[in-house]
Amino acid sequence: MSFTAPTRDIIATLTDIAGLDGIIADGLFEGLDQDLVTALLDQAGAVAEGVLAPLNTPGDRTGVRWTDGVVTTPPGFPAAYTQWREGGWNGVAAPDAWGGAGLPVMLNTAVMDMHTAACMAFGLGPVLTQGAVDVLLAHGSDALRAAYLPKLVSGEWTGTMNLTEPQAGSDLALLRTRAVPAGDGTYRITGQKIFITYGEHDLTDNIVHLVLARLPDAPAGTKGISLFLAPKILPDGTANDLRCAGIEHKLGLHASPTCTMAFGDAGGAVGWLVGEENRGLACMFTMMNRARLATGLQGVAIAERATQQALAYARERKQGRSLNGAGPCPIVEHPDVQRMLLSMASRTAAARAVAYVTAAAIDRAERGHDEEAEALAGLLTPVVKAFCADTGIAVADLGIQIHGGMGVVEETGAAQHLRDVRVTAIYEGTNGIQAIDLVTRKLPRQGGALVSALLAEWKAIAVEAAAVLGDSAADLTAALDALEQATGWLLAAGRTPEQALAGATPYLQLFGLTAGGALLAKGAVATRTRQQAGDTSPDLERRIVLARFYAANIAPAAPGLARTVMAGGGFVGEALAVLAG
Repeated sequence: MSFTAPTRDIIATLTDIAGLDGIIADGLFEGLDQDLVTALLDQAGAVAEGVLAPLNTPGDRTGVRWTDGVVTTPPGFPAAYTQWREGGWNGVAAPDAWGGAGLPVMLNTAVMDMHTAACMAFGLGPVLTQGAVDVLLAHGSDALRAAYLPKLVSGEWTGTMNLTEPQAGSDLALLRTRAVPAGDGTYRITGQKIFITYGEHDLTDNIVHLVLARLPDAPAGTKGISLFLAPKILPDGTANDLRCAGIEHKLGLHASPTCTMAFGDAGGAVGWLVGEENRGLACMFTMMNRARLATGLQGVAIAERATQQALAYARERKQGRSLNGAGPCPIVEHPDVQRMLLSMASRTAAARAVAYVTAAAIDRAERGHDEEAEALAGLLTPVVKAFCADTGIAVADLGIQIHGGMGVVEETGAAQHLRDVRVTAIYEGTNGIQAIDLVTRKLPRQGGALVSALLAEWKAIAVEAAAVLGDSAADLTAALDALEQATGWLLAAGRTPEQALAGATPYLQLFGLTAGGALLAKGAVATRTRQQAGDTSPDLERRIVLARFYAANIAPAAPGLARTVMAGGGFVGEALAVLAG
């Protein structure tokens, strides 16, 4: 099916919910105004619709090929990448000093939203390249920045993140890849990495690998990991001692090469230290945290794509009789189908709002040197990664349901959305790990003061939105009360680590669900204000309806999640006896 870039919804989310107007007014980005934003996003939407979306289905069906270390992407991908790169899309948020546009992360997030929805397999590569730029900006030496940033920012070269090994997935303390000083300021890297996105491909001439490895005298565990830059092609033009040993045959994302990378077959790949020795994991988290925002955004993007397709199908597919007895009627006239479609659309809007608010916090933290914004970005990062990924999976699953039997037939494309988005709950730190991070590290900071401040802000929004939401305002208030209660329970003295860990995932789900409802309510208030000022745009009422539906139909799950959190993990003591076999 065709894809329509949701530019109006994106601009409304940026402006009415994420605070773009405030960032413009505060002058954090010189020359940024609403006209520039609209022009940029219109152009991004045209690229999404005309260049990237046509690659999605053929790319999935053809997939990537590996032959003796050479990886070939599907037809059309190299040409599309060249066009995308020449348009400057890789450097939207990169500093202008290195050839970027110097625009906000929130605008880059909006661009990625559309481009990922058009073709997620294509959009994965730039995520890692942009992350490599962030790492070098924060931790690279002047020499490494000068040698690699210009071509990474432009997209002439791409970047990768090499963490995972066969025996070391989420537990990087088990990492074995070695790096030995060569005596000339470089290192020789030996080892194997798996699940490396775009580790090898035919889109660019060079690929810049960021590799976690251990020095000979490194302490054990995660405190002994260093970060190295190892390019595919060395500065003298010769090939480095690294290769793609194979690609994975995955559930989805068939057009994205997921590579096994072998370093040091002939003595060691040449690498340069990034940051300080044995501080590599801290450096890599610069890349991982931004990648977690991008991963959550992938959930938003696929949810958008699945919703568009399901709605188009429901308008065309005729089956059964409508409530007035006419038939066969388009299935969109059936209340249960309407419920599913509104659930898809409202959950997509809520997830987008959470992602964009997180991006805005990053902008204020980085450009405004705002410590509160930095803390907010840290708090929301695990939420946006897990909540938005879960949203993408749930919405894609509903899309299959609306298609009925045709949903599980590959011809319609509905199944591809679920296949593609399913991994978002796993990579860049599983959603369970995000929940643990939220509950054990982010929530307790300053005694929970940041979450308390957010709850106060969201409760004020609920009060202001009461006239717009109608009866459903009470459901949003109940969700906020449930989150407040569960938060207090987790922060209370005497809670054991076992209790916190057992309730971590339902707490993150509760947090994301409630945040989404509050932010949609904020958008609904702004939308009603626009209407009262004379704006008659046809899509305004739709946003209010989605906020009401979410509050009345999605938010009521919150009290149940809170009860699960506060059950205290009573199952843990009995679980092993049941599961021992």
